[in-house]
Amino acid sequence: MRIEHDLIGNKEIPKDVYYGVQTARAQENFHITGVTLSQFSTFISSLAKVKKAAALANYELELLDENKKNAICEACDDIIGGEYHNEFVVDMIQGGAGTSINMNANEVIANRGLEILGHEKGDYKHLHPNNHVNLSQSTNDAYPTAFRITLYEKIYELIDSMKVLRKCFLKKSIEFKDIIKMGRTQLQDAVPMTLGQEFHAYMTMIDEDIERLKESQQLVREMNLGATAIGTGINSHPDYAKLVESKLQEVTGRPFVTAKDLVEATQDTGAYVQISGVLKRVATKISKVCNDLRLLSSGPRAGFNEINLPAVQPGSSIMPGKVNPVIPEVVNQVAFQVIGADVTITMASESGQLQLNVFEPVIAYNLFNSINMMKNAFETLAEKCVCGITANEEHCKELVLNSIGLITALNPFIGYENSTAVAQEALKSGRSVYELVLEQKLLSKDELDEIIKPENMIKPRLTK
Repeated sequence: MRIEHDLIGNKEIPKDVYYGVQTARAQENFHITGVTLSQFSTFISSLAKVKKAAALANYELELLDENKKNAICEACDDIIGGEYHNEFVVDMIQGGAGTSINMNANEVIANRGLEILGHEKGDYKHLHPNNHVNLSQSTNDAYPTAFRITLYEKIYELIDSMKVLRKCFLKKSIEFKDIIKMGRTQLQDAVPMTLGQEFHAYMTMIDEDIERLKESQQLVREMNLGATAIGTGINSHPDYAKLVESKLQEVTGRPFVTAKDLVEATQDTGAYVQISGVLKRVATKISKVCNDLRLLSSGPRAGFNEINLPAVQPGSSIMPGKVNPVIPEVVNQVAFQVIGADVTITMASESGQLQLNVFEPVIAYNLFNSINMMKNAFETLAEKCVCGITANEEHCKELVLNSIGLITALNPFIGYENSTAVAQEALKSGRSVYELVLEQKLLSKDELDEIIKPENMIKPRLTK
């Protein structure tokens, strides 16, 4: 063991760990989710990028000597490269506005830096977590900046997974382009369409959501690094904020910019609410698509049975031969979780007071979880469901020919009154619209066959 101290007093720390006394206290205090920072590697790397940018700026401003700067930067590079992530042991939800997470990063970087300099862990007179690694910073600007860097990168990951599903829907829209089927409104027969049109619409829905995510991603480009405690920049060099902006751009390779009003930026969490709202939109829409897939594949004998979802596991412990739509079902549940998380994020954002919102940890936890789950859900839906869907073409066609909804396509040719009468008779007698129109000599067989050709029922056309 080694002995470290803070304002609370002395504490024994395992000699081989890279974190220090403040991290150890947070470990003891916050047994909340059981989910630690170590499980969010992008966030850990983002914290290291912030610390590296700060070290580079402080060195250029002659606030940090070259040896300390090099040690901090090398330690940060190790962490960015994926090392020492198991040393980030603080629970993701904790009091203190993220101070425990910020100190976890400061201590790991300091102790790794001490190792690089040839000193023992905890020998902070040579490289200190607060005096050197946290120089010109506060939790209140370092943590939110790392949070925003992480969101920026995670949105790219989510978009990539959405593109995988988009590609599957596009493939199916082409494959099913000539399969005629009944469209439905309010779960009732409406008018004919193709199965390809149905799947193309799902692709377009994803395209629109990708654009909304790209728009929301721009909101987190603005960061408050240089604000220190409340936005006034206390304890930082007058040139620090502008310089650390350029260093962060250099370290991340991303177009992050300093907010114009750092006091406002330190307390405003509106960007998180908007991103959460977009995630809720994405979740709501993909859940609706999954509802459709479950309906379209329902049966197989007593449901719609227009498409077949890949069978990925047995569906029942009691009913032999039953296969359930388990992949759309799990995506539905992810959507419910994301929608619920949006409420938490909204309440946490609203509950900030004065110059700081102390509830950013629960916002970060929920946003990261929502993005991770949605990413996994899109990839799972693509690979284990949509790309393997097959169509029951003859059944789809039969439903069209036997549907009362077919009369809508005939309405411009035989008039509304005749169409209504035919529809009522078809419902009453159980006979087909096709048969009744011919029997009543409302159209010739050639005329009727021409009208109900699939290509003539799925797009606008002249009727005279």
